Amino acid sequence: MLRFKILASAVPLIVAAVFAGGGLLPGPHPCVAIGEASVQISSMPWHAHLHVAFTDDPALATVRVQITDQAEAADFAVIDDIDSPDASACEASPATRFIAVSASPSASGPVIYLSPDGPADYRIFVKSKTFSLRDAAALIVGAGGGRRLASASL
Repeated sequence: MLRFKILASAVPLIVAAVFAGGGLLPGPHPCVAIGEASVQISSMPWHAHLHVAFTDDPALATVRVQITDQAEAADFAVIDDIDSPDASACEASPATRFIAVSASPSASGPVIYLSPDGPADYRIFVKSKTFSLRDAAALIVGAGGGRRLASASL
C-alpha cells in the first residue's frame, strides 16, 4: 500500500516536469532567430509570452499582414527547400520568446488580419515545408512587437 501511495504522489511530479520542460511532442516548432534571441511558436498556450489571434474581419484587426507572391517585396520571407533544417539555427534559450496562436482574441494580444491585399503593417512571403502562412504571420507580429524588424533568420 505504501508503494502505491509513493507511486501515486510521484506521477503528478513527473507530469509537471514534462510540461515545465517545454513540450510533450518531439520535434521543432516554427521559429526565427533575431540577433541573440529567438521567437518560437509554442505548443503550450500557458508557456507563451504573447498570444496572437487571427480574424477574417479587417475591422477587428490590430495588425494587418499582407501575403506577397515575391520574396523581394516582403518584410519577412520564409523559404526552406531543404530536407533537414540546421538544428542549431533556432535553439531555445532563456531569451526565447514563445508565441501562442489563440482561437479567440484577447484584450491585450494582437489580432492579425492575413490577406493578399494591402495596406499592411507587415508583408510576408512563405514557401515552406514546415511554416504555414499563419505561423509566419504570428512570428513576425510576435517578434516585431509593433515595430519593423531589421533582420531575422531561420
